[in-house]
Amino acid sequence: MARGYLLVDGYNIIFAWDELAKLAEDSIDIARARLCDILNEHQGITGLEIILVFDAHLVEGGLGSVLRYHNITVVYTKEAETADHYIEQVSAKLSRQDTVTVATSDRIEQIIIMSQGARRMSAADLLDDVKREKEQLHERYLSRQPARGNRLAGLLDAETAKLLDAMRYDK
Repeated sequence: MARGYLLVDGYNIIFAWDELAKLAEDSIDIARARLCDILNEHQGITGLEIILVFDAHLVEGGLGSVLRYHNITVVYTKEAETADHYIEQVSAKLSRQDTVTVATSDRIEQIIIMSQGARRMSAADLLDDVKREKEQLHERYLSRQPARGNRLAGLLDAETAKLLDAMRYDK
């Protein structure tokens, strides 16, 4: 059975989304953490396997790292390896058997991954998707709530309410 993967070019998304770009002005670490939180929540809603990739190719002597952040995988590339290169390799491997979507607004990267059988998603499309999924989850939650008042009596079934009335009036 094919799984769904979402590979995300981390810095591309951070600097494309207003909220994260603003955070990055003060601290890139905070912007990265916020993106991790957003994507972790998105993973919980969609069930996609999310791989978030950050460039560390300019980190001298960087060995790269792969870690789990709750339900998503976060990758920091090694020295001399760009996020684009990492994403191309992984999407080529995964798209042979699974559905792969790559979120980046880098047009050249989009063309390369599409030629490998992966789907493309711009940073704006990812933001729209995240917002839409969150709204749908909220609507599903609200639709499951009883349409009663905010009183305890409004939450009781008829038999229990009758029993409590009898107790209250000592019948």
